[in-house]
Amino acid sequence: MTREADYELLVAGARDLAITLDAHAAEALLRLVDELELGNAQFNLTAIRDRPGMLRKHVLDSLSLQPYLHGIRVADIGTGAGYPGLPLAIVNPQRRFTLVEATGKKARFVEQTVLSLGLGNVQVEHARAENYRPFELFDTVVARALSSLADFAAYAGHLCAPDGRLLAMKGKRPDQEIAGLPKSFRVRAVHRLKVPGLDDERHLVELSPARPKSSKQ
Repeated sequence: MTREADYELLVAGARDLAITLDAHAAEALLRLVDELELGNAQFNLTAIRDRPGMLRKHVLDSLSLQPYLHGIRVADIGTGAGYPGLPLAIVNPQRRFTLVEATGKKARFVEQTVLSLGLGNVQVEHARAENYRPFELFDTVVARALSSLADFAAYAGHLCAPDGRLLAMKGKRPDQEIAGLPKSFRVRAVHRLKVPGLDDERHLVELSPARPKSSKQ
């Protein structure tokens, strides 16, 4: 594909997600894919090798979270090559993003990408989520690649502010996993996501910390 075709695919796909990209944001997202292509040769970051696939399955898939972000401080747990955190940071310059990744080579790649794109609203933490203790808790905690909802709540729940949200990106609706959630978190909603150009089933499970019941006197 040509650069112009990439640009048109990206802008049209974002429009389908009710996101209007200006030229600066669109170019930054295309440069993000450039960095992913270059990094893939060195670090084997993703099995998706074609640019249309990267644009749809990484960038637009990440941007499908946009309506569900809550507050200013956002954490992306197990960010891998930087998704969904980096695309969301590009279209949300007013928010602050912390991308948490336990694998050193991936964390270094994301740090390089952040520097290359000059993303001043992104911080990278090379750490396991369960061991990470930030100074401030997060309004939104997202995860795109995770094993189960119960595990997500167990290793990242402590990062969520009392009135914050945990957002878990899943494929098929995970009713069995929802049933296995600990009582410390409640399901606020399960959203069906539609990613432009993809037929794959996508769901977003929105959790929040359960408020302790006041004891009756």
